[in-house]
Amino acid sequence: MRFLAYDLSLDLIRNLREPLALVRRHDAALAKQGRDALNSVALNLNEGSGRNGGDRQQHFAIAFGSLREVGAVLDIAAAHGWFAEPPFAAERDRLAGMVWSLKRR
Repeated sequence: MRFLAYDLSLDLIRNLREPLALVRRHDAALAKQGRDALNSVALNLNEGSGRNGGDRQQHFAIAFGSLREVGAVLDIAAAHGWFAEPPFAAERDRLAGMVWSLKRR
């Protein structure tokens, strides 16, 4: 069963393909860390949605932390001047709000 937070995480992966490709041209390791964190968000949201109890919240907490890591990668890239502003911040914030809510239930 799919749910909105998972779908939004997949949208974010699609939307950040090009920005992460730009990061990769400057810093391959940072881009890989961002890509791995993005994948972790989707994987943990989907796995958590099939669990019960504290294990469920743990997966959502990991997804939230990974989403914050994605944000840090993009903030770092912007600080280096590779972007004027971190891309897709509003979309990340929307998803972060949803994941925060899921992990607190």
